[in-house]
Amino acid sequence: MDKKIIGIDLGGTTIKFAILTVDGEVQQKWSIETNILDEGSHIVPDIIESVNHRISLYGMDKDDFVGIGMGTPGSVDIEKGTVIGAYNLNWTTLQSVKDQIEEGTGIPYALDNDANVAALGERWKGAGENDPDVVFITLGTGVGGGIVAEGKLLHGTAGCAGEVGHATVDPNGFDCTCGKKGCLETVASATGVVRLARKLSEEYAGRSELKQMIDDGQAVTSKDVFQYAENGDPFALIVVDKVCFYLGLALGNIGNVLNPSAIVIGGGVSAAGEFLRSRVEKYFEEFTFPQVRESTKIKLAELGNEAGVIGAASLALKFMEE
Repeated sequence: MDKKIIGIDLGGTTIKFAILTVDGEVQQKWSIETNILDEGSHIVPDIIESVNHRISLYGMDKDDFVGIGMGTPGSVDIEKGTVIGAYNLNWTTLQSVKDQIEEGTGIPYALDNDANVAALGERWKGAGENDPDVVFITLGTGVGGGIVAEGKLLHGTAGCAGEVGHATVDPNGFDCTCGKKGCLETVASATGVVRLARKLSEEYAGRSELKQMIDDGQAVTSKDVFQYAENGDPFALIVVDKVCFYLGLALGNIGNVLNPSAIVIGGGVSAAGEFLRSRVEKYFEEFTFPQVRESTKIKLAELGNEAGVIGAASLALKFMEE
């Protein structure tokens, strides 16, 4: 029987699992709720229990698997297989995840940061077309990213490579949770788009349904902003243009430094699709020099929610080489 790999995408509300072939074809998928109670102490035991349960359910055993790969929030030590500072999991202290999961399942295990594994997924089976040079940016609650350069995922000396969300796009801009000002995350995440809309609405005097919602104190989402813009709301179009300016500026700098074949945009905000992509591309072209402009493409992610499990599973392929 051909050996399989397991991918796990650990999130604050759900843990997604998949069993794949070594060619990256998803064969089984399931998910469980993330129990973050008691300082997240249930999370690893729940993962072990769920993996073991499914393996026996499908009439398989640990020897049928090359390995398990997992993407997790927080700061990851990929050598030691530990995680710290994953606050949405209640993991405030150092978690020795690798040791526990290998002991609990008997299967080799590797982990990395969740944005990094999403980058690996999109690079391997999505918009990256398995090219050796691909950058992935995810626009969600925050803004994360991952860089694959010459076939290798970049980590940096403290594991911070690919933190595109903290590229400065406005030195006098909003305060970021990281402690500095004007990070991309403050204007291009789902919450950032709304924050920008509220700020810009103070100066806008024309007619606009979006501005009226903000003035009336109604709850506004980034989805609302993009939907109003697509429907031609003049104020919403100004907000979207500003968001795309900031994204184009950040991605232009990334393009000039790394010259990947593609910069892939994913995450919830990217659901705005071509409406977002084409506007980001316009500014990207303004901020890049000719050779980069002609060779680096701005693309939309293709894998959606599966990027995490597929990319995570690809971490386990290294055990085939050992």
